[in-house]
Amino acid sequence: MARKAGNVYRIPRRFNWPFVIGGFSVLALAIMLGRWGGAAFDSSAYADTARWLRGDVPLSDLRAPFAYRLAVPALAAVLPGALHNTFAALNWICVTATACLATAAVRRMGFGTRRALGAGLLVVLSLPTFWYAPCPLVDPASVCMRMVFVFAVLTTQPRLALAAALAATAVHEENILLLGWLLVTRRVAVNHGLAALAAAAGWLAAVRGAIVPGLVQGAWLPGVGTMGARLGDTRGLLMLAGCAGVVLPLALAGIWRAPPRIGALRSLVALMALPALYGAVNLRLDGTGVWALYPFLVPFAVSLGLPRRSKTVPDVRPLRTSRRA
Repeated sequence: MARKAGNVYRIPRRFNWPFVIGGFSVLALAIMLGRWGGAAFDSSAYADTARWLRGDVPLSDLRAPFAYRLAVPALAAVLPGALHNTFAALNWICVTATACLATAAVRRMGFGTRRALGAGLLVVLSLPTFWYAPCPLVDPASVCMRMVFVFAVLTTQPRLALAAALAATAVHEENILLLGWLLVTRRVAVNHGLAALAAAAGWLAAVRGAIVPGLVQGAWLPGVGTMGARLGDTRGLLMLAGCAGVVLPLALAGIWRAPPRIGALRSLVALMALPALYGAVNLRLDGTGVWALYPFLVPFAVSLGLPRRSKTVPDVRPLRTSRRA
């Protein structure tokens, strides 16, 4: 029987999730082992925060704003073992979870098994997984929470989106923008969104005023000389190019083929790129800013090559089949 135009947007009924999860976890572990427990830029600041929570260093050893991102260091501090191993293990779990969530989100959109697996592989087979994920950083957890947020948005689960945005804000303060986006785009009830936004702002204020008080915030001000020096940072430029080299071009090419539901992420990409641009101008050039955008770019990247959809073709199949994702 002839297939209707647009039926490539379908959800396969069979999917071996244990095999997929196991494959992503083994692949991520193999990539991360080369730098397991290594160091990268701010990793010492996050490790010191965990040591302070364990009572091993005084408050004066902490650096703002890294000490305000308590969620991951607190979890690493309560777990047994050396901190560099604990951070690396937590980040390995986050990378695996991010890949699985990317696969689930693309699959729920009905793009087919190959594109769904490709989304997960774009997360795992990347320079950030090798260079940043094995280090004591909070970025893998932030990327994971952002992927939960994207999954919730694409599958129309506002409560999950709110929870993911709140958790992401506890990991990294810039993720409070996700709550603002939910409110502005009216994807959650106004009272629920305002309550979540107030809770997130209250948490950030409590961390700075009560939990970790008295730290001096460094002034990151742009200047012509410092910006020129950053442009001359060959290593930073190479890391930026390496992290953006695959996902970003695919996303820019695939954004024109993306179905309407994914198209809603365009404004989210623009919004969440602002903190990355601020960090590049005022702090340094590296690949973490691009890595933070992976959850929003991957759905566009796997849209490359999709046929033009008819307006009469739904984004996903009926709920009775999409639940299996």
